[in-house]
Amino acid sequence: MNRKLIRPNLSEVKDKMSRETLKKKTNPPYETSAENYYYLKQMNKKTPLAVTFQDGETIEGYLEWYDKDCIKVNRENAPNLLIFKNNIKYIYKLNENQETQEKTNQKK
Repeated sequence: MNRKLIRPNLSEVKDKMSRETLKKKTNPPYETSAENYYYLKQMNKKTPLAVTFQDGETIEGYLEWYDKDCIKVNRENAPNLLIFKNNIKYIYKLNENQETQEKTNQKK
C-alpha cells in the first residue's frame, strides 16, 4: 500500500502565521504620563513634599522642576537640591503625613 504524503502549501502556512500575529494583544505603552501629571500638579500647587532616599535619609521642600532623570527640590533655610530619580526610594506629601499622624494621635 502506497501512502501519499500531504504537505501544506508554504504560502498557506505564512498566511496563517501572519493572521495569528495580528490577533496577539499589543503591549501597554511604556509611559503612561502618570508621573508627569503628578509632578506638574505638585509644582503648580507648591505642595510641601518629603523625598526619601535609598539610604533612608529624608529631605523636605517644594518641587521646582523635573525631567526624565532628576528633580529639583527647593528647601527653606537650606540649599536647593538636584536629585537623581534613581536615588529616590519614595516621595510623599507632607500635609497627608501630618494629617494621618494627627488622626492616630487623636484615637489614642
